Order: sequence, then structure tokens, then C-alpha cells
Amino acid sequence: MNKAKRTEIFERLRDANPNPQTELRYDSAFELLIAVILSAQATDVGVNKATAKLFPVANTPQAILDLGEDGLKDYIKTIGLYNSKATNIMKTCRALVDEHDGEVPDTRQALEALPGVGRKTANVVLNTAFGKPAMAVDTHIFRVSNRTGIAPGKTVRAVEDRLMRLVPKEFLLDAHHWLILHGRYTCKARKPLCDDCRIVDLCEYRHKNLSEQTT
Repeated sequence: MNKAKRTEIFERLRDANPNPQTELRYDSAFELLIAVILSAQATDVGVNKATAKLFPVANTPQAILDLGEDGLKDYIKTIGLYNSKATNIMKTCRALVDEHDGEVPDTRQALEALPGVGRKTANVVLNTAFGKPAMAVDTHIFRVSNRTGIAPGKTVRAVEDRLMRLVPKEFLLDAHHWLILHGRYTCKARKPLCDDCRIVDLCEYRHKNLSEQTT
């Protein structure tokens, strides 16, 4: 895929959604960090249901520490892997209070040093909370990047590195959101909705799921 085609793809995605947002609900960098930690192997809908009850009660590192781990679990027990997530969140809150004056750091190194925060979570926070170009490659972005030909790669990191290099700079800040939403609602894993896809003519996928294919 060449630069002109990539540019056209992102122009169309931008035209359809000029101001893309994460579907996780949050009002601060800390709330976003906690929501992203909770979202691992869970749906945004499920996370939002839990945080809608948690955040009005505790939405700062100290407030969650005051809840205690068992108290936190009561709010997040509907989310998969909630036991390990609760442990990591408590450790992260302690680190934020002790090492960062209760504030979420805005560097990759400091974020990835927090318990339960890997590269993907750090990328989401850097991009969404702090407005820095970063690419959090989840299963949707990995699939869309490979299937369309935008940035094929055999590993998550390979796809991330290629996206950061190949996505035109004017789209880099929002590309992460456009690709996730495209993968979630149109370029689905089992049955992509190619008939409803606004970039179908630019996509290089060989097995498009079209109702009428010309031969």
C-alpha cells in the first residue's frame, strides 16, 4: 500500500468521524488510567458500568487506597480478572501517591513502571489523556492493519512501529481511535461488513465479504 492510498483511507475515516473518542468514560487522566487497566480482556461497556459506580466514590489514587483492596473489588467484581486487576490498581495508586504526588505521569517510562501498566495501556494514556502521538495496538488495530494492508506485521509491536512510521503525520494523533472503531464496528473479525465499509475500494484484503462480487 502506498502513501496516497493510506492518506485517502484516513481522510475518509476523518470525514466520517472528525473528533474520534475512546468509548471508555473518564473525566481525568487518572480515571482513564484505571479504566484502561480494567479494560484488559474486558469490554468497554462492562468497564463503564463498573466505573460509573466506582468513580463517584473514589476517583483519585488516595481515595482508592482509602477504599482498600477488598472495597475496590466490590466495585469491579463484574469485570474479568478483577482480583489481579485490583491488586495492580492498589499498587499503582500507592506508586502514584508516593512517587508522583498523586498525579499520572506523562512519560512512557514512568507509566510503564506502574504495576499493571504495559506498553498498550501507556500508549492509550499518552495519546488520549495527554494528546501525544502513540499507537495502542489492540486486537482490532492489529486485525485492521494487517487485513487492509495499512501496516501489516506479524507482532503487535511490529504493527505499532509500522503505523507510527507510515500513517501520515496529520492523522497520527487520532489514527488509533479511527482504527479501533473501524475494527469494532465494520472490519469485524469473523464477518467484516465490507458492503458497509467506506474504505472497501482502498482495502487490499483478498477475501472481501461482499454481497455481489464481480469476477
